[in-house]
Amino acid sequence: MSDLAQSLADESAIRTIVFRYARAIDRMDEELLRTCYHADAIDDHGPYKGSVDGFVAWVMPLLAGFESTTHFIGNHLVDIEGDVAWAESYCLALHRTWPTESQPATDIVGNARYVDRFERRDGEWRIAHRVVVRDPGRQDVVKQEFPVGRESSRVSAAPSAFPLKRPGTDGRRDRSDVSYDR
Repeated sequence: MSDLAQSLADESAIRTIVFRYARAIDRMDEELLRTCYHADAIDDHGPYKGSVDGFVAWVMPLLAGFESTTHFIGNHLVDIEGDVAWAESYCLALHRTWPTESQPATDIVGNARYVDRFERRDGEWRIAHRVVVRDPGRQDVVKQEFPVGRESSRVSAAPSAFPLKRPGTDGRRDRSDVSYDR
């Protein structure tokens, strides 16, 4: 394989890991999440800094406290030197809180960057060290919801082009999500 072809293949493999991480977080898929990291990796998420096992134990209950999360990966820069790569990936993270009797649902819009050191071991790229850099975000009260998989008295009308109930295609935060059907 030419140097250019190898570089492109490496960048693609690294980018795929970042995308896989977003999917694992949004689907709350612990098994998939672990495939993004080497077993001895360190994750520095701000409130949590430590091992992958500790990160998974910290983040899964945190994620369960939200109705949904969606992580969009944007700008993605990679610098590869042999079996080590440095990557910076911009992330727009949307977190929907559950409504309560006294509080409406809110959307937390977080801007972050994943600053990662990847290592290729036994031919496979994975995260060896991650630092999550937080940039300013915001929190918005949800004024109108388009519910997925449940009835809601909050919605008076929804666009007819976007049906509220579509059996089999409502988003799920586990392996029952349609994206796992192959």
